[in-house]
Amino acid sequence: MDKRLKPSDKEFERKLVDEFFQKFGEGQFGIPSATKAMRRISRLTQPEFAKHRGISLATLRKIETGSGSANVETLNKIGDIFGLEIGFLKKAKKKF
Repeated sequence: MDKRLKPSDKEFERKLVDEFFQKFGEGQFGIPSATKAMRRISRLTQPEFAKHRGISLATLRKIETGSGSANVETLNKIGDIFGLEIGFLKKAKKKF
């Protein structure tokens, strides 16, 4: 068994997913942080997540660090693991 994986705790995992969607719904995530959160909740390393989602490791790393851009197809592949897809959202008013 992989040493970095602890036994699954379904209640804890459900809490992580619920917190993710709460933050997501409040607009607290950008693409880099949302991608990293989905990967971590999935308990996968970057290479594992990239392979699982059918994208290159280099692309995943660029997305997670915010140093590169990704096309809609790639972002949909990433978001699909949580039932998400790319679309337009109304901008939140800036708080001053």
